[in-house]
Amino acid sequence: MTRTTPPRPLDVEALFPELAAFRGTTTRLHPRPGRPDVSASSVGGPLLWPADEPWPVCGEAHGRGCGLRLADIRRYRQVLGFAWAREQAPGPTKEERELLAELYREHRIPGGSGSDPLPMIGLAQLYRRDVPDLPTGPGDCDLLQVFWCPFNTHGPGRYDLELHLRWRRSWEVGEVLTMPPQPLVVGSRGFVPESCVLHPEQVVTYPFAGLLPEEVCAGIDAWEEALEEEAEQTADESRTEPLGYQYDLSIPPGWRVGGFASWHATDPYLMDCLTCTTPMHLLLTIDSSEWDGGSGSWRPLEDQSEPTHRYATPTEVTVGRCGELNVFACPNDPEHPHRWSIQ
Repeated sequence: MTRTTPPRPLDVEALFPELAAFRGTTTRLHPRPGRPDVSASSVGGPLLWPADEPWPVCGEAHGRGCGLRLADIRRYRQVLGFAWAREQAPGPTKEERELLAELYREHRIPGGSGSDPLPMIGLAQLYRRDVPDLPTGPGDCDLLQVFWCPFNTHGPGRYDLELHLRWRRSWEVGEVLTMPPQPLVVGSRGFVPESCVLHPEQVVTYPFAGLLPEEVCAGIDAWEEALEEEAEQTADESRTEPLGYQYDLSIPPGWRVGGFASWHATDPYLMDCLTCTTPMHLLLTIDSSEWDGGSGSWRPLEDQSEPTHRYATPTEVTVGRCGELNVFACPNDPEHPHRWSIQ
């Protein structure tokens, strides 16, 4: 099934004609639970990985001997999903709550070292044929595969993520690895994606307001302030939140490829390539939800009648405190090290 983004509540270029010069596109991936195979673009699905090629591992020294077991995480989601899907008395029973508490218990893995190679989790794979805004990889590579370490204990502060991106030519893969290695435990459930098929849709997008010319940004601020004042004067309890450039007209929420990064949690800062100093482009956004109360206008038409909890968080991935991870790549050379920010 396709997914269709509703038309924007108003024509932002009619309101601010200057934005036409900054118009871009982004591809919303619209992940939904499914059973993709290695030939499909997916989140949390099987990867087209050569059987004779080492699986990505995290070699940085950090704690990895205590956490949640993958089987327990999947069982937890299954039990909880079944409980809330019941027509009669939805929600976990007393017995189910006890089981959920047990499945959420951390386990300690005896032996091993904090520097032993730790298998990374395959997060997503994207074929260029499926995703209009996915750039061509090095040497005409057509497939991007994304991995991360299931512990956020990296970097000087020991709170950072560790990502690994791999480009490849899909037609060169022979025998495929069918049983990739898995970590024995993970730091949190949000590191483990559910298997999702994708429904890519290219939509129009505009830059974050703080990165627009000062006069354009000032005009947007004045327009939003006027809408807020008008809303405050409305005593009707049924009133809705006023429109906003950031949440309704410029950058869509959810998993997407290309376009512009949001900087709603921090002030914008330079994302230049550390190898050649070229300004980097947004490659991929990994989001904790496909929409929320502040961006409900982006909810696809096909999902309007579906329960929010079922489709707003289909991947079960959580970035930070329910934020989004923006991954940037060098436009001059995609093999240069990527950078990222969490918003």
